[in-house]
Amino acid sequence: MNIIPVKRALLSVSDKTGIVAFAQALTALNVEIISTGGTSQLLTQAQIPHRVVEEVTGFPEILDGRVKTLHPKVHGGILGRRDIHAQEAKQHQIDWIDLVVVNFYPFAEAVKDADLSWEEAVEYIDIGGPTMVRAAAKNFAWVGAVVDPEDYTTVLAELHTQGGLTKETRIAFAQKVFTLTARYDAMVQQYFTEKRAGAAANSANCPASLQLQLIKKSDLRYGENPHQKAAVYQLPQVSGILSAIQHQGKLLSYNNLLDAEAAWACVREFEAPTCVIVKHANPCGVASAASIDQAYAAAYAADALSAFGGIIALNRPCTKAIAEAVANIFMEVILAPAYDADALAVLATKPNLRVLEMPDEQFETWEMRFITGGLLLQEKDIAPLTIQSLPSVTKIQPSDEDKIAMQFAWRVVKHIKSNAILLAKQTATLGVGAGQVSRVDAVDMAVRKAGENIQGAILASDAFFPFRDSIDRIAELGIRAIIQPGGSVRDEEVIAACNEHGIAMVFTGKRCFKH
Repeated sequence: MNIIPVKRALLSVSDKTGIVAFAQALTALNVEIISTGGTSQLLTQAQIPHRVVEEVTGFPEILDGRVKTLHPKVHGGILGRRDIHAQEAKQHQIDWIDLVVVNFYPFAEAVKDADLSWEEAVEYIDIGGPTMVRAAAKNFAWVGAVVDPEDYTTVLAELHTQGGLTKETRIAFAQKVFTLTARYDAMVQQYFTEKRAGAAANSANCPASLQLQLIKKSDLRYGENPHQKAAVYQLPQVSGILSAIQHQGKLLSYNNLLDAEAAWACVREFEAPTCVIVKHANPCGVASAASIDQAYAAAYAADALSAFGGIIALNRPCTKAIAEAVANIFMEVILAPAYDADALAVLATKPNLRVLEMPDEQFETWEMRFITGGLLLQEKDIAPLTIQSLPSVTKIQPSDEDKIAMQFAWRVVKHIKSNAILLAKQTATLGVGAGQVSRVDAVDMAVRKAGENIQGAILASDAFFPFRDSIDRIAELGIRAIIQPGGSVRDEEVIAACNEHGIAMVFTGKRCFKH
């Protein structure tokens, strides 16, 4: 067991949760307490006997508190090996410190303030705290290092029952320390990286290095398929699907999380009331309207067959009317920024439906995807497309109504897996051709999905048409206009086909592949 008695403890915490009760319990066990600054003031108010650090070091806190524990009598007491350094410690009048209880300045919370200056932000970077707990963790053979208030009960239980801390516990505490300090340093590094860039969106280059610290949120029942093990990990300080309030329903599955992310990313493209319905990570029905009720109805009607068992995302609070409609069909997840009380009451009649209230989040500029042995990082495709910037390349000019539909369709098509073709009217989708290995196949799928409603539709393509065959295929269907990136060596051939068939076409100059 290799139990180490605890005779002296150093307490220096920013998060003071439970620290008074803990210190009282240590005192009752005859543990001498050393403390610093604000923690010392709290212990004094509670009439808990202790020594302040300057009594131990014989040196006052200086430089506005920047230097107080960085002293040989503190770090010698933490780092010394009791079996070989005892004589040297005695020579320098160093007392052993057996327990170090420290947590850090709240840097993450402080830098959420966008108005915080460089000079103000650096004052929240803790120096003494990480130094002390790293020293204690390195010397786990003799010292316990506690950085989590939830571990106070473990410490007290072992002191009561064992008379000290076991080796297993000290090693577990040391692991927590190095996890915390690595995450803390990565957080500070990321702040400097983003601050130097001014804003990631305005940075010409990707960062030279990335320090990622992911915290396990939970195990999942399984991965994409039942025979695959899976878990979900969260990036600290980044809000999103994993930060949502789940009002009801089963735990989110691996596939639920991917589909919910796809739905939320798409619905955030729109300012008008919009509903996005996703199936297998592809939007199958999207609509914007004057009200969120109308948007939901139009999105569901776009492809009710595919919507079965899908994910609904709303960019307005979920109403009772939508809840009643959803309660009559099978859906996996619904996401919204808020829910009317009546809506939650109706949705509660479907206890397996996951109901997520999404946080008010900042738009993340970068996106990451893991591959074997590495990571891909890219800017998110958030390049704006305005109606005025659409250059027509055909003899027939698109109408203002066509341009509104084009702008809507382009916002959706970039969230559809390539090769992607989207048919839309006004601000509602009609048919989606997603993830096809040829653009002709994608056109055929979108046309089939649109059915008899295709007359007067516009077509959006995520990349250029390499041949005129797709244009010839839709010529007799009544499609009014096409929006596509352009850039093919056969652009003139495609333009000529549109002119022959009386179809307007505009080029965006940018493709929007999604793999």
